[in-house]
Amino acid sequence: MIQVLKDLCLLAISVSHISLFFAWMKVPMFKVRIWDLPTRLFHWLLTACVIGLVITGNLGGNAMVWHFRFGYAVLSLLIFRLVWGFLGGHWSRWSQLPLHPSNVLAYVQGRSPSLHLVGHNPLGSWSILLMLFFLGFQVATGLFSDDEIANSGPLSSLASSAVVSLATQWHKQWGKLFLILLVSTHLFAVFWYWWRKKQSLVPAMWHGDKKLQVSVPDSLDTVRTRLIALALFGVAVVLVFALVSLAS
Repeated sequence: MIQVLKDLCLLAISVSHISLFFAWMKVPMFKVRIWDLPTRLFHWLLTACVIGLVITGNLGGNAMVWHFRFGYAVLSLLIFRLVWGFLGGHWSRWSQLPLHPSNVLAYVQGRSPSLHLVGHNPLGSWSILLMLFFLGFQVATGLFSDDEIANSGPLSSLASSAVVSLATQWHKQWGKLFLILLVSTHLFAVFWYWWRKKQSLVPAMWHGDKKLQVSVPDSLDTVRTRLIALALFGVAVVLVFALVSLAS
């Protein structure tokens, strides 16, 4: 009996030492501000506007008034994001997107540098750019569209009938399909990261922070930068208002 107690004590001491060893070997985690508040607001406002565009576009009729309003809001957001990509937080800047083909190849092969996985990864970077481009093109064609029934874009009177016809066809058919494909791919990627890699991408876009095993620069996110972003968005709204008023 005494020998059994001794063996149990030795086992407990060994487990204790092993636990302490692994605790000492635990990799430190760094809390980093990745997405500044303006970038996060842009993301969620754009999401809400796109949902609004889809709903009002399918409803038609009187809902088209809001369809146009959502379109103007999207254009304002895109103008803001274009400029914010040069002035915004570190990880929101275009210069931080790992777009080079070698970066994409390395990511696909699973050998990307850790810095390329902090913000948007190489594939995610291309996905975001394509989505913003086609969304902008969709809004642009909407400005020149005319369904020849009750709704016409504010700039349709400034273009030839051939341009209006092409813009309308793209806006109602191919443009919509491309955006559905890109948005579906984006949502699938978010789900895949959560399911296969056990990484939830949504929380960081909600509160802005990530816990990382490497120390990287924080995105500047202060009252001053937020006020600059607000002023920049105000300028974008004024520009869109001036644009849609050209034909009046």
